[in-house]
Amino acid sequence: MKKTVELGFLLALALILSYVESLIPFSFGVPGIKLGLPNLIVVLLLYRDKTLCGGVREALLVNGLRIILSGFLFGNLYAILYGLAGAAFSFGVMLLARRCRYLSMVGVSVLGGVFHNVGQVIVAVFVVETFAVVYYLPILIVAGVITGAVLGILGMELLPYLERDAEKYG
Repeated sequence: MKKTVELGFLLALALILSYVESLIPFSFGVPGIKLGLPNLIVVLLLYRDKTLCGGVREALLVNGLRIILSGFLFGNLYAILYGLAGAAFSFGVMLLARRCRYLSMVGVSVLGGVFHNVGQVIVAVFVVETFAVVYYLPILIVAGVITGAVLGILGMELLPYLERDAEKYG
């Protein structure tokens, strides 16, 4: 029961971050650049416990539900499609990178940000039926590195508080 409450709280927090992100006009003339604020919750869940597997099921559940719910609340079906594609690539890479002992949370978050954009560009190629969107990829990769690093650093700062509260209330 406590785990359900905690995951519900983290899902609500991810939805709030999605909403806040939708209010921030963050664009450099390239469609698809976002801060990725809700991905902070995913990274925190992956690192919540000390095992190499982390909270994989919890992170996957919260991430998937967040994308679907925020798509219906703040976006459209294309937002859900792009979000799920980016999340699938991002999550798979972060899961593999999490198992690598040489990468910190920042490195894992950076890879997640980059591959989220790669997944979305792949979907865009099929949706708009042209490879021209691939030209956006270098800019999106730079944005993924920057936002992934910021979220990774923020995650490293917040993780001790999440673990402390889990021990205290869990």
